[in-house]
Amino acid sequence: MRRRVLIAVAASWCVVAALAVAFSVGGPSATGAGRPEKATLILQWEPQAQFAGYYMALEKGFYRDHGLDVDIVPGGPAIDPVGALKSGTADFATSFLTGAITAATEGVPLVDVAQVVNRSSLMIVARRSVIQDRDDLDGRRVSLWGKSFRSAYLGYFETAQIEPRIVPQYYTVNLFLQGGVDACAAMEYNELHTIIQAGMNPGELTTFSMRDNGFGFPEDGIYALAATVAASLEGWEYCREHRDEAVASIMRYAAAAHVPTNRVHQRWMLDHILAAIYPGEHDAWQPGLLSRADYERTRAIMIGEGLIASAPSYDRFVAPGARSAP
Repeated sequence: MRRRVLIAVAASWCVVAALAVAFSVGGPSATGAGRPEKATLILQWEPQAQFAGYYMALEKGFYRDHGLDVDIVPGGPAIDPVGALKSGTADFATSFLTGAITAATEGVPLVDVAQVVNRSSLMIVARRSVIQDRDDLDGRRVSLWGKSFRSAYLGYFETAQIEPRIVPQYYTVNLFLQGGVDACAAMEYNELHTIIQAGMNPGELTTFSMRDNGFGFPEDGIYALAATVAASLEGWEYCREHRDEAVASIMRYAAAAHVPTNRVHQRWMLDHILAAIYPGEHDAWQPGLLSRADYERTRAIMIGEGLIASAPSYDRFVAPGARSAP
């Protein structure tokens, strides 16, 4: 069995690093001494500011400083990050919490080693000319992403006692822009700005934030199989302090991957994703850590909506170094 990489968590309320690393017993130390250990990190999607911290950790040598030679593999429609973990072709992967819980219930022995994004950016965007308030969604065509993203939306609809006509939403918001649906799923840091950049005035839109309505679940985390533990986050802190440089880096990776985008959109995305990673004055979460309360609330809603029958306990699912203080 090949030696597995272990991650070590930096503990403080301003935890900063993108994967500070320690190795298995008998392996090299985390100081960078010896030959760097090869590791693969698979992301959920193509290069964009949502993942800026990982790319900056690579460019600035933070991985190598901690003894890792990291290969970052962009995600996309044909990429299954959790499947890559299960098959052993990746050491780490990023995933929404709801998607990772679903995979765990299907037998993938995942461990959350760092909860990067603790504030939800999920929302519904609608045409104000058709939908002014929540009840107007009842019976309307609303596009949603796949099942691992739907827990918050379904809980929101059930609480409101409304039944929109759900239409599959794939990788763009074109169906909404072309009038094929009255409302669509969106991320505050991505699709909302894409819709505005496509020419729609914010005054023409009605938005419903899942976070503001009691269904804001933690989102992007770093996951590994049970043989791997812990993590920390240097690259994200670098992005926080050097935003222009981070955007320039993302634009290079996007161009190399032939991803159509622009600097204005990537800067919007970076500013909003950082606000979801680092707590504001009135936020209670700790960067890099997943609280028991947030996990239990997410698990309970997913079970209540019939999306899963059961889920691992918090102590089984979250690595010790990624747990917040009681």
